[in-house]
Amino acid sequence: MTTAKIKLSATADVEEFVNAASKCEYDIDVFYNRFIIDAKSILGVLSMDLSRELTVKCYGDDPQFFSRIQKFAVA
Repeated sequence: MTTAKIKLSATADVEEFVNAASKCEYDIDVFYNRFIIDAKSILGVLSMDLSRELTVKCYGDDPQFFSRIQKFAVA
């Protein structure tokens, strides 16, 4: 299991992130406070507060996924 912090600033970013997550065969969740959303659900991710930093938790190992979402990473 791997975690990363991301920030999605626009709906185009959400679309790109969800498309990257959908290409993975394992589960990926997005966390903010007590809310847990399936990263492959565009409506779920859009319902989150996009002005905040989000935590992504991956239940598999795919380096290509992390390279695709690297541009959304927060230090």
